[in-house]
Amino acid sequence: MSWTAHLPILPVLLPAATAVALLALGDARRRASRSLSLSSTALGLLLALALLRQADGGALLVYRLGDWPAPFGIALVADRLSALMVLLTSAVALPVVLYAATAGAPAWDARGRHFHALFQFQLMGLNGAFVTGDLFNLFVFFEVLLIASYVLMLHGLGRERLRAGLHYVVLNLAASALFLLGLALVYAAAGTLNLADLALRAPQVAGTDARLLQAGALLLLVVFAFKAALVPLSLWLPATYSAAGAPVAALFALMTKVGVYAIWRVHGVVFGAGADGASGASGAHALAQPLLLPLALLSCLLGVAGAMAARTLARLVAWLNVASVGTVLAGLGLYGAAAWGAALFYLPGSTLVVALLFLLADVVGQRRGEAGDALEPVPAVRQPAWLGGLFLLGAVSIAGLPPLPGFLGKVLLLQAAAGHPAAAAVWAVLLLMGSGALIALARAGSVLFWQAQEPPAPARPSPPFPLPGAALAAVLLLAAAGVALSVAAAPVQRYARAAAEQLVDVGGYAQAVLPQAGGAQPHSTRPYTGRVEGAQP
Repeated sequence: MSWTAHLPILPVLLPAATAVALLALGDARRRASRSLSLSSTALGLLLALALLRQADGGALLVYRLGDWPAPFGIALVADRLSALMVLLTSAVALPVVLYAATAGAPAWDARGRHFHALFQFQLMGLNGAFVTGDLFNLFVFFEVLLIASYVLMLHGLGRERLRAGLHYVVLNLAASALFLLGLALVYAAAGTLNLADLALRAPQVAGTDARLLQAGALLLLVVFAFKAALVPLSLWLPATYSAAGAPVAALFALMTKVGVYAIWRVHGVVFGAGADGASGASGAHALAQPLLLPLALLSCLLGVAGAMAARTLARLVAWLNVASVGTVLAGLGLYGAAAWGAALFYLPGSTLVVALLFLLADVVGQRRGEAGDALEPVPAVRQPAWLGGLFLLGAVSIAGLPPLPGFLGKVLLLQAAAGHPAAAAVWAVLLLMGSGALIALARAGSVLFWQAQEPPAPARPSPPFPLPGAALAAVLLLAAAGVALSVAAAPVQRYARAAAEQLVDVGGYAQAVLPQAGGAQPHSTRPYTGRVEGAQP
């Protein structure tokens, strides 16, 4: 059996094993812990690239743990969307863990206990959520990443962090309880939680069971909307993310994407009948589909309004994260293959730039004394060219200016909205969001790098470079990844469109996962038979 047959589970097992090893090493052997964590995260990136290459061939990689057939056993399934999300997780995680190990005095990972072990557990939860093939294990992986995030949120302590962390923990515990209740209702109505099986059974549910299924689907939508920070469940995010440590906040940029992914998988495909949205599970689509687009557009508006009112750079970036989530979910809410492909194209670029800006907010804050990253004039740091240039790069991308991926993604979304009844609203909101983000970032940039006050006394010289070498490399890696998406825009767009087309084929997904539907044997791959123009067969 080829090792590639195990690719779906390796992104889960690798960080899990690394976390256990890091706990055994302990914090006393910090250098060894850093080396192990960095090496494991780099290896995870290579595995994610291999998984993406396999998925890009059109194969659905199915891994059945214990050889138990689905839907009775645990099945991990990697398609184009799953592979993209696993690669995005690794692309953010590697620069972030490098930054945490080198930036600051002391470095971020030295400000609390077991940082790297918790970091790896969170990677385990993130990757598991993206490759799981059933709702119950989605809940399990949600809890793994949330438990790790609770401790990471409080890493380094501090009064503001403790206050925001307490709210974060309580709200997520409540969401987890709703998650379990929603799962119970769905299982009671459909008799399964396997995503492939549920997509086939749900349209056949009728009578009282159909009402139970609708209630369960709505509860799951509330939970996923909270995780994604969709309006009106988004007000917790800015305070939480701005209070967290910079590497933690950068990693948390992926947390909202888990919620987006879950909405896509469950309410876009299983309960939405694919990208056409024409038929759904016992009317469950009729409850969720009309809500997604207006709530997504409201999230865009609220996010940019919060960014314009923000008084610190970290809080501004947190609000822009809300706006970026709204943009992706607007594409989902349009329910069309073109719109889904555009949203998938926009998603990785927006995540990378949000992570980049969170790290830059920390760098700026460390070099402005007591003012930190507050948007108020203070004495300028020496040689701000590195910081100013990187900030400009991030601002141009997230505001949606050419030629970076934010611009290309929004153009594709605007094109996809043509002919939709809400096309005018989508155009107005996305253009207004871009203008508002540009104003907010221009104001922040002018205050941070232009409107400097004269120092009251001779100031201690700033370091010759804004960052230590390794930490600078971490920031540049995130910036380079965003630029690479623009350079490779054509193949990335083809991949995103192929992923959207693959999501529509509910029957092909079920055929690969379920033996009774003619699926593949355990630990094997079944070629995806759908055809997408410009994609490999």
